Amino acid sequence: MALKYDMDLMAAPLVVAKGADYLALQIRKIADANAVPIIENPPLARALFAAVEVDQEIPEEHYKAVAEVIGFVMRLKGKVLAKH
Repeated sequence: MALKYDMDLMAAPLVVAKGADYLALQIRKIADANAVPIIENPPLARALFAAVEVDQEIPEEHYKAVAEVIGFVMRLKGKVLAKH
């Protein structure tokens, strides 16, 4: 699963790619080549894979789990100030 989210422009994260096996490997290669962080969360990936198609926003029931992943990525990129 590949997600895109811009908190200033989007109401919810959007699925931009999904795949299994060979296609999943290609998605990972493209992400790696473009310095896109790869976060492994197989249960979340399976749930999103079953529930969402490409170019659809993630369903509300997955907001919390996806928000945790996005928050982690933003901290990795230094876009969120650490709490003191």
